[in-house]
Amino acid sequence: MNFLAHIYLSGDNDLVKIGNFMADGIRGRDFEDYPVEIQKGILLHRSIDSFTDIHPVFRKGTKRLHEKFHHYAGVILDVFYDHFLAKNWSVYSTVALEDYVQHFYKVLDSNYDVLSAKTKNILPIMKQYNWLASYATIDGISRILVQMDSRLGNKSQMRHSPAVLQEYYSLFEEEFTLFFEDVRLMASEKLATL
Repeated sequence: MNFLAHIYLSGDNDLVKIGNFMADGIRGRDFEDYPVEIQKGILLHRSIDSFTDIHPVFRKGTKRLHEKFHHYAGVILDVFYDHFLAKNWSVYSTVALEDYVQHFYKVLDSNYDVLSAKTKNILPIMKQYNWLASYATIDGISRILVQMDSRLGNKSQMRHSPAVLQEYYSLFEEEFTLFFEDVRLMASEKLATL
């Protein structure tokens, strides 16, 4: 799961959302340096990632991408899945995507002091290009995949993955729908135990 899904799966607690959003940049036990609600988000993020990595539907999708994109297949599928979440947002939320995203940007701004250095660095670019809402279109995720590929010295070839998405679009979307029901249930159960 990529940014949008991690935020969504955090429920209604804004600090849990922040922790889940910035968890990739926080290693080992460093999460203990953050307020308790942010710690919960970080731990939830780790549970979501572990669940995703072993889920048979997600693995099926990564196999479809593996031949061309090798170990970047999972990263690419995370972005594809955020695309399907954004595209079908009204199925999962009564709040309009743009309103949800703008509220989250405000939450990040209001809690700037507790953000990780990595999060502080990406926040201006993320807001400028409205990454979270841009997932709703193939053009939007294409721009993000180009940026990710550029940061990796164009070695990943992620910039070419939208062509595979378009080729297998219905299949990827069906798999996302199945997978997302499972991960929503898991995240909800995990949140209740944190």
